[in-house]
Amino acid sequence: MVITDFLERNARLYGSEVSLVELNPSEERDSAVTWWDFNLIESAGKDAPYRRELTWKDFDRRANRFANLLISRGIKKGDKVALYARNSAEWVIAYFATLTYEAVSVPFLPDFIPAAVAELGAFSECKLLIADDIAFNSLKENEKYIKQLESTKGFAGIINVKDISVCLATEKALAAAHETLDAHFAKLYPNGFTVDSVNYYPQERDMEAVVEISFTSGTTSATSKGVVLPARSLSVNLDFARREIPATQGGHIFAILPMAHMFGQTFDVLFPLAGGCHVYIMPGKPTPARLLEGLATVKPFMFLTVPLVIEKIFKSKVFPATHAFPAKMLLKIPGLDKIVLNKIRKSLLTAFGNGFTTGLILGGAALNREVEDLLKRMNFPYVVGYGMTECGPLISYCDKSEFVKYSCGKKADPLELRIDSANPTKILGEIQVKGDAVMLGYYKNEDATAATFTEDGWLKTGDMGVVDAKGNVFIKGRCKNMILTGNGQNIYPEEIEDKINNLPYVMESLVVGRKNAIVALVVADYEAGKKAGLDSQALDKLVNSSVLALNAELPAYSKISCTELLSEPFEKTPKQSIKRYLYS
Repeated sequence: MVITDFLERNARLYGSEVSLVELNPSEERDSAVTWWDFNLIESAGKDAPYRRELTWKDFDRRANRFANLLISRGIKKGDKVALYARNSAEWVIAYFATLTYEAVSVPFLPDFIPAAVAELGAFSECKLLIADDIAFNSLKENEKYIKQLESTKGFAGIINVKDISVCLATEKALAAAHETLDAHFAKLYPNGFTVDSVNYYPQERDMEAVVEISFTSGTTSATSKGVVLPARSLSVNLDFARREIPATQGGHIFAILPMAHMFGQTFDVLFPLAGGCHVYIMPGKPTPARLLEGLATVKPFMFLTVPLVIEKIFKSKVFPATHAFPAKMLLKIPGLDKIVLNKIRKSLLTAFGNGFTTGLILGGAALNREVEDLLKRMNFPYVVGYGMTECGPLISYCDKSEFVKYSCGKKADPLELRIDSANPTKILGEIQVKGDAVMLGYYKNEDATAATFTEDGWLKTGDMGVVDAKGNVFIKGRCKNMILTGNGQNIYPEEIEDKINNLPYVMESLVVGRKNAIVALVVADYEAGKKAGLDSQALDKLVNSSVLALNAELPAYSKISCTELLSEPFEKTPKQSIKRYLYS
């Protein structure tokens, strides 16, 4: 399926039904706002969060209006258009406006620093930057970032994602295109814009054509890799999701993942919209309270998130109950354990809105084993998937009815998968894939591209794992994270970290190798310790002794030599993985 086909189709099928809903926008109603669709903003009632809805007809019209601005400016097939903004309904509209007429989308995550955006925008030769107010103001704070973008060959300027006004114009053509947009749009559609007004692709789409360049981190062009994705990658991911993930037209999705990241983009935006679902967007980073309020309001049929979110819920809400008397005792008694587990399951389902049919879909990192044990034991609907940006993103997944604990599902149909091992079912090896979902390569980086593919054309994921006889994929750790001990033993720190993270008063951990010694870096939960009557010194002593006590469960070659307690959480990537390179 061509990813923009459903925009036209759904406008015809569902017209006046809701496509996008923005909950709790950070900008409250302002009488000074004059943008043309202000009437779509409505109050959900006194003291209730603001709510804004767009129907499929609204979505189609706005995407086309935005696209016509790009066309009037002279944006052509293959031109790069950067998108630097927080999650919003307008983000989705701008993304589709870029793709509908075969420009190349270059999304930047909102937590990219301005210096990186300026450098990567110039590096990728973007003709236009679409930004929200916060992003634009961050760029304006340092004149050199604006000048760097302005000096890019063919760069036209910066457009506000909210109302498509011109924030910065480096040439008269852009300002003129915006000034005449309404007249141009009216001339194109003299009888008004309808669902019959648009035919996006009069000719067959080239599935090898580049549709997106996704940068893997927000640092510099020297360290960031721009993943070049063709139309086929997004298309086969979308087709697989629609085929394998149960969803019904009109179902609700609660989108909190960054839309600029392939995980959120594919499964919080493309997949639900293709199926005619209602996508609820919460701008900004949801606090636990806002998250639970949103889930209760939306009642999604599934919820996509990273394991860290679920682990925090379990550590703060579930484990204190299950680890305390009498629940701890009752969970050991057959029959009575089911009563406790059913009660916990019911409470969790209520917290998630009682709308689950598909359930939790987790990705981006491994799930803590104690959390997964409890999820499985209470028969909670969940699945752990596996993917990477280079595959747009999906590599493995399966339905919850077939899901095997500790796995990440089975390989997705668009791919072939192999383990670089003499015995893939028992001996760890690198996971390698090939197929239509795989990227074309890294933008302007032939060396990195060559290093990422084998001589026979398989993409090296960098993840170590095995595959059982039924095709279930089990990941053990990252190749680059592997610690090689002095006696030649391979240690995958993720397995030790999983044990440490289950200890009382531990928020998160990182295991590193230093001078042939295994060191555990630990972030302690001082707030929980304070509530338990422990001062910082007593808590440090307790955590340190608990970590070292784990050595009784570890092989001799992987025993922890010492611990280092950190006062601040580890720095993380957008998908909430720890930036290990900062601590090695």
